[in-house]
Formats: sequence, C-alpha cells, structure tokens
Amino acid sequence: MNGLRRAALLAFPQLWRRPPWGGGGALRWRAATRGFPAYASSKEPLRRCEAAAAAPHEEEEEEQFVFLEYVPEEEPWLPKVGNSQQQREPEGRPELEQPGSGDASRPPLSRRRKPSLETHRPSGHPDPSVPSSGVSCSGCGAELHCRDPAVPGYLPSEKYRSLLREEEEDREGKDGQGATRRQQALEGAVCQRCWMLVHHQQALEVQMPREEYRRVVSAALRSPPRHGRPPLVLCMVDVLDMPDSIPPDLPELVGSQAHLFLLGNKVDLLPGDSPRYLSRLRERLLESCAGAGLVDLEKPSPTAATQKQQRVVDVHLISAKTGYGVEELISKLQRSWKFNGDVYLVGGTNTGKSTLFNALLHSDYCKSRASDVISRATISPWPGTTLNLLKFPIINPTPYRIFQREARLKADAEKMEEDLSEDEQKQLAILKKQGYLIGRIGRTFRIPEKLKKNREIEFDAETLSFGMEEEPSVPPVTATKKVELTYNEVKDARWFHDTPGIVKDGCVLNLLKEKEVKLVLPTCAIVPRSFVLKPGMTLFLGALGRIDYLQGVQSCWFSVVASNLLPVHITTLEKADAVYQKHAGQTLLKVPMGGEERMKEFPPLVHQDVMLEGIGSAEAVADIKLSSAGWVAVTAHLNDKVHLKCYTPEGTTLTVRKPPLLPYIIHIKGRRLHRSAAYATKRPPPLVANLKRDVNKETRMGKI
Repeated sequence: MNGLRRAALLAFPQLWRRPPWGGGGALRWRAATRGFPAYASSKEPLRRCEAAAAAPHEEEEEEQFVFLEYVPEEEPWLPKVGNSQQQREPEGRPELEQPGSGDASRPPLSRRRKPSLETHRPSGHPDPSVPSSGVSCSGCGAELHCRDPAVPGYLPSEKYRSLLREEEEDREGKDGQGATRRQQALEGAVCQRCWMLVHHQQALEVQMPREEYRRVVSAALRSPPRHGRPPLVLCMVDVLDMPDSIPPDLPELVGSQAHLFLLGNKVDLLPGDSPRYLSRLRERLLESCAGAGLVDLEKPSPTAATQKQQRVVDVHLISAKTGYGVEELISKLQRSWKFNGDVYLVGGTNTGKSTLFNALLHSDYCKSRASDVISRATISPWPGTTLNLLKFPIINPTPYRIFQREARLKADAEKMEEDLSEDEQKQLAILKKQGYLIGRIGRTFRIPEKLKKNREIEFDAETLSFGMEEEPSVPPVTATKKVELTYNEVKDARWFHDTPGIVKDGCVLNLLKEKEVKLVLPTCAIVPRSFVLKPGMTLFLGALGRIDYLQGVQSCWFSVVASNLLPVHITTLEKADAVYQKHAGQTLLKVPMGGEERMKEFPPLVHQDVMLEGIGSAEAVADIKLSSAGWVAVTAHLNDKVHLKCYTPEGTTLTVRKPPLLPYIIHIKGRRLHRSAAYATKRPPPLVANLKRDVNKETRMGKI
C-alpha cells in the first residue's frame, strides 16, 4: 500500500507540492486540495482550508491547521545558491531577510524564538564603602553585605539599598536605631547565591575555605550548654555513600558530652532486596559509625534510668524528601525533651540536612507561629550550600500536646489513600515516582483558621466607594506586615540548628561542575542495572569509574546502583582504553562533559586491584564503591576467585564494602536481553508508611 502511495505521489507532484501560502506539511496540503476540514490549534476557531486559500497574501494572520494525530516537524531552510532548480527553495517558502535588506513596508515574518540555553548572568555592582549588615541570609545563614561578590552573603548594592530604602519609607517619622531598622529591613532576604540556586539552578563560586565549615560547626557544639542540659546532636549520614559520608573528624567535633542520634537519610532511593532490608541497613549504619569512632558497640544500650549518665545512641532511617520516618523521629525527639538542651544537625555535605530542616520547620517539632516567621533553607545538589547556622524554636511537648499529637497520628494511620484530599493524592503520586518509601508529615498544632481569615480581611471602605461619574480608583498595594515572634515566645525556648556540611576529602563531587553534579547525584528512586560479564570484559560508569574483569572461572554478575542519568557502557578489555580516550567528555560516557578541553583539566583514572571469592550466585560478595558516584555489587559463583581492576579519578576514594549493602540485589532484574550482556530493569513498587496498609502490602514486599 505504501508503494502505491509513493508511485501516486511521483506521478502527480501537485499532491505533495507545498501550497502557495506556505503550509506546514504534506498532510496539510493533501487535506486542503481535497477540501477536507482540518483541526485548528487550541487557541483559534475551526475553519475550512478554503478560507486560508482565499487570502494567500495575509501570511502572518493565516490559520495554523494541524491534525490531532500528526504534528509536522520543521524542515531546514536551504539557502539559495545560483539558479539551479534543485537548490532552489520550495515554492511559496519565504526567504530569510537580512537586517537592512528587502522591502521595508513588508512586515517581518514572526517566528517562535527558542529558549536561550545560555546561563543566567547576575546583575548589579558591589559597593565596598557600605558596611556589612550583621543580618544573616535566610537561605544559607551567611551575613548579608554588598562589598564583594566572592564573599558569602553578597547582595548587589542596588538591591541592598532598595531594601533599606523601603524600610525607611515604611518607618518614616518613627523613632528607632539604625541597626534595628537595618535588621528589620533585611530580615527574610536571601543572598544572590541562594537566589541563583533556587530560581536559576546555578551555583556561584564563593571564597570559603573548608576549614571554615569545621570552625562554624565546632564553635556551635562547644558553646556552653543551655538550660543545664547537654546538647543533642543529630548525625546525618547518607546511606548511599556509607561509610565515606561520615567525616573522620566528626567524633572530635561532636565531643563526648553530647547525646547522639544517628540518622540514615535517603533510604527512599534504595530498592528493597529482601523483606528485612531496613533492619540490615540499620546494622550497617551502626557499624559504619562505630568504625568512625562515633559509637562504641561494646557498651550496652542505655535505659531510661541511665540516659543522664551516658551518651544516648539511637538509630533512625528516614527520608527527608519523601517524609518517611520523620513522624517517628519527631516522637522520639519529644520523648527525650527532658534529657537534652538545644539540638544540632551535623554531617557531611549533600546528606540532606537542609531538607530535614525544612521538613521539621513545618511539623509538630517547631513552634506554630515560627513557620510563618522563619524562611526555609536553600536546597541544591551543589555541595556546601549552607554556610552558617540556621535555627528555629522547638515547641515544648507538654503532656496535652503529646496526647493531641498521638490522637492525630492514630487517626491518620486509619486512613486509606482514597480518603485523602485531591491535593494530597497528587502529592503522593509525585512522591511515588521519586522514591520507594513515602511518609506523610502532618501538623497538629496550627494557628486557628478563624484568626487567619480575620487577619487577611483588611480594606478601607472610603477608598472602595465612588460615584456614578467617577472612575474607580485602585488602592495602592501596601506591604504586608511582617510576623515576628514575641520575646516571651523565645526567651526560654530551645532551638534546632542546621549546621554547614563538612566537606569530605576524596569525594568525586569536588571535581565536578554544576551540571555534572546534577547527573551524578540521584534525585529519584534508583533502578538497579544488572549485567553478566565474562573474563576480559570492562564496565564503564560514565567516565568516573571503570571495572576490568581480568580473571575468573565463570561469568559474574555486576549490579550497578547509581543515578539513573549516569550511563553504563560495556566493552571488551582490548577496546577499553580506546573507548575512554575517544568518548570521555562526550555523549557516550556523558560525565564529565565538555570534550577534550574538560578532560585536560580532569584527573586521570588510577586503578586498584581487588580480589574476591564468590559465595554463591544468589548473594553478592562485595560492593565496589566508586567514590560518591555509586557502587557495583559483584555476585560470583561459589568459591570462584575473581580478579578485578577498578579505576576511579585520581584523588578520589575507592572502597570495597564487605558485606555489601544490598546483598540480594541480583534478584531485582528482568529477563536477559537478546544478544546483550544486560538484563531488563525492574522497579519494585513504592510503599506509603503511615497510611492504612492493604492486605497485599506484605506480599509485595516479600516478593522481592
């Protein structure tokens, strides 16, 4: 049938030749010549094609007819060269006008402009003569100023002065000190770096040494205890990056007096390889912290009677992004209220501390009115986003408040997903695409809705009234009054502090640029990719990691647990060097990106020999952790001795993790692809934790 159509089109070229008014494709012209009606765009009424043919001179006002099942592609416009008919543009195609040429009376042809791919350039100029404000940025905690763009907390001098000028106009005629006015004017403002991170996803370079991060954290933890109680330290650990996500000097910063909670974040990104994989993750987290010197596993776990005398150690698995485990963490923190003073959230960079800070800011752990006063922390994948301390007041968990909270949690646990509101169901649908474990964070203590409604209704009857001959005048928009916490609300309050992340040494993220970090750090549920390799084959994880299978009796399985955007390439050992030289920095390996110029400044790959002995085809023997880019779980046959040569960029850390984090991950795969070393991917179903569980939930988890 297609052959007959081609023959008909060749015999009758008027069927496929473009219409004289410059239509949009062969199907449009065919519909027009036969007199069929065509569908118009959603913004214009439906017409017949004869209407457009009757007015060919109105090119710009022509109706754009499209079929619902067909979207024509733009064809490249060829330039006119010579008088050859083969190189001439199609009949009816308007020529591109050069600036200053052609008929000036003819209106220019309107074409849709493509969005610019250039990075946004910050505007404004610094002014070294203006003193620093003494006010912290609400996003990162740095002191706001307009002196030097390279110093954290910079604001352009134009924006800096405009904020101060607005406050002076609002307070004209009132008495007050200059420092107080400056603090009120800049309260809630964010620096240029936070603005670029949030609105343009761009990270500006700032001059802040790594030692400064440690100094800020150390000064906060060494401060005198308030309320006569030692501080509580929440040590945040990225479970994807264990044990490297625990800085080696973290025990010295925490000290021996503070009570300690261990938080394993980002568990929502890991697929469950067995029914009890969460219990195994808790054990691995505790072992990693013990290896770093944070925990002494030989000491017995503390009881309620001995909590005052020794360090409290508790382990929680959470997801600050999806909310999994956060409600249980809040309940645990409130039960330990009488033993602890202020709370400090510490850990390495990119562990999710600011995300947890924002989640707790709008939960039962924070004072009700503080959520309206304190701004959310700036969140970005770029390491070291938070530069100073951020804090909010903790609500006092009185027995009545705990009773109300437990009643709400019990009512929420009896709800099914169908009982939620439409907005909550949409939010759950989004979170299910981003993670495997989801939790709902509710709020028990709120400002009454009546007070909110009464506060919002503010109008002037005189300005809204006008006569029949008068034109209505729009009243000027007045700035909303800033909500502030009273002295009584904060005088005896305990505070929750978010601290700057400690920069890790030997991390591959320190070598990457902004766009490369977004590709390497996983932001949604990781789908494992499994491959079966014979001796003499090589696996590339982008251009950041390489594993050569040198010796072994039988084939081995390699399961890649990394960002879904990071490509995996399989080749032979003989071609591996040539593949890296040709495709590093290019599309095939993807990261790093930038071609030969980027690879000239990127450190070369250095190798490390790894010897493993298989324990069976159903369980992985070890994880080859390629710095913070991810890991590869190796599964070998029983007693099969495997010799691997593993590569990472020079200056980064390669870790052989025994026992592996997910030993049964080889079972999370589909069938093997035909004539390929890869298996089809398989994504386990998500689970919402604090909703009423259906009957098939345990069955779904047991099938993994």
